[in-house]
Amino acid sequence: MSWTRPTLSELIGRVETDLVGRLNGGLAAVRRSIERVVARVLAGVAHEMYGRLEEASRQLFPDTATGVHLERWAGVWQVVRKPAESASGPVVLTGTNGTEVPTGTRLQREDGAEYLTTADAEVAGGEVTLDVEAVVAGLAGNAEAGTPISLVSPIGGVSSEGVVDTGGLGGGVDQEADAALRTRLNERIREQPAGGSDADYKRWAKEVPGVTRAWVFPNRGGLGKVGVTFVRDGEDDIIPSGGELTAVEDYIEPRRPVTAELVVFAPTPVALNPVIGLTPDTAEVRAAVEAELKDLLAREAAVGADLLLTHIAEAISIAAGETDHELASPTADVAVDPEEIVVLGTIDWTP
Repeated sequence: MSWTRPTLSELIGRVETDLVGRLNGGLAAVRRSIERVVARVLAGVAHEMYGRLEEASRQLFPDTATGVHLERWAGVWQVVRKPAESASGPVVLTGTNGTEVPTGTRLQREDGAEYLTTADAEVAGGEVTLDVEAVVAGLAGNAEAGTPISLVSPIGGVSSEGVVDTGGLGGGVDQEADAALRTRLNERIREQPAGGSDADYKRWAKEVPGVTRAWVFPNRGGLGKVGVTFVRDGEDDIIPSGGELTAVEDYIEPRRPVTAELVVFAPTPVALNPVIGLTPDTAEVRAAVEAELKDLLAREAAVGADLLLTHIAEAISIAAGETDHELASPTADVAVDPEEIVVLGTIDWTP
């Protein structure tokens, strides 16, 4: 039998009725009577206790647990919350040749995000390239090439103003959210380890920080070979880089069956470049449409899976503020090959 938590108003009514019935012989309490005051105090205490019970009931089951309780449930099945990781990459400053920039030098973006150099560097040819890592781990540490960055404390012979170098600062990942951890826990409970099954390879790949979805290709490239590909949702470019491919390969290698040969590869992106006539055509509605398209791709875009035209149109229609639109392109489902995946390209907002 299901249980419904009573509201505060319902509790006040219950307590007040009980008090009046027992103390006044059933006579109604006056507006500012002590019975009404006591009823509200007792009901407030009871309401908090009901809330504690409701919260405790959610933590009793792995599919509704949250926070540290979810982590404890996950630990029973040896599923560990993926930690946040710091963004890293190159930064370029100008300066006088021979000037040294020591390890641990602090730099700062215009929005206040801070980075530390991870190796000594010396100015040569009028420039110095610094390898930096974000002080605070997380997605916010990522930055595109050309982003302004400056020294927190000046160094003689080196310009305080610089930029993020080619390739940008990447690799920053937020700590795994409860929803993602719960999904992996449920998958582990429902799909028991099977000595190298399809589900095993997917689970191993998704245990690497930043990996959100993975696909497995048995016998890719020949008998005994297992192909694994994946994406990193939440980043501007969901297609993994060489370093990210290596990280997944290094993680799976010691766990895979010794008779299997592992091949980790990046899926080939197929850009969705929609041409949309929007009504009303405002910056806010455009942003809402773009967000809905990104959400659609996160839900439905998969390696080897076509993206339905009707679903693209639906995503545009449900965007906040949209009253009408014309989807001039694509005019058919977006078809992909077995190792391709649809990603959002450039939206052309045709008047």
